[in-house]
Amino acid sequence: MIKSVASEAVMRRICISLKSSQFSTASQVQPNAKPPSFRTSENDPQKHTTAHIGQFYQIPTKERKIFLYGGLPKSYEIQTKTFNETCIMIRKPSIDIINCLKSLDYSKPAVRFVLFGKKGNGKSLSLAHVLHYGYKSGCLLVHVPWVGNWMRRCKETSNSEAKEGHIDLNLDAAAWLVHFKSQNEHLLNNPELKISKDHVWSKRENTPKGAPLTELIDFGINRIKYASSCVVSLAEEIKQLTTGGHCKTLVAIDGFNAFFYPNTRVFTEKKQIVHPHKVTLTEAFLNLTKFDWNNSAILLTQLLKKIRRLIYLDIFWDEMDLNI
Repeated sequence: MIKSVASEAVMRRICISLKSSQFSTASQVQPNAKPPSFRTSENDPQKHTTAHIGQFYQIPTKERKIFLYGGLPKSYEIQTKTFNETCIMIRKPSIDIINCLKSLDYSKPAVRFVLFGKKGNGKSLSLAHVLHYGYKSGCLLVHVPWVGNWMRRCKETSNSEAKEGHIDLNLDAAAWLVHFKSQNEHLLNNPELKISKDHVWSKRENTPKGAPLTELIDFGINRIKYASSCVVSLAEEIKQLTTGGHCKTLVAIDGFNAFFYPNTRVFTEKKQIVHPHKVTLTEAFLNLTKFDWNNSAILLTQLLKKIRRLIYLDIFWDEMDLNI
């Protein structure tokens, strides 16, 4: 059933709901039965099955670096420091997605998964579980810890030099490039990951064709002025490298609905509210969530307060897909 769903051209997204009542760690214990352990000794997410649902597993210290620059809720971060370990509960939605990722035909267009539910249902930690699986399985990770930080708590804004009328969030873009480089440090040394075309930034600065992908990333980190444009260019290069078979990519975006929610706290010089579509970073990550590439999978989370927001997301995606 999983293979047939993944291969259908029409069905390119799978929505999974999280409800707190279904994934409690407490379970009914049969009379005279030994209660199951709340912790599993299997710390490799590639080996997790439905038998592990409801149990906690520990992320090894060396692999904890994928969340060094974000990806875990702040309240949970406090607990990890208190207990000096990082443990995540294995939930059914994350197991379902991992099983799908194992069975997908990656020669077909990218399949998109949506985790939706109310605040506190476990969307971010389920995404973290799948993200850890992607890291262990050798995927190139394109992870946005929380889109709302850009749209409601951006560090700095400036007019885009690449696109008139757009706004750059260069400090946030540079911070994300550091996050991306940290998560994929073990893969970026691959000599096959090269830039496919020249990227000209100014009369004196450019990133030539054939240069390592790390050169594009480092340029955006060191030249903050062009960080947002570098993220857009990096997204295009990742799609080409992934489609060409040089790597397998897992895109994971937490709080995806912030990319189209109109009430932002990004303002122009005239104190006018900027719609997310006018933010340069939005272009990069909406481009990565299209299904016009293969050898990849896309996982998004959606904060669901009212069902109409999920319907709006579905209509928005259909319009975006038709414009490919």
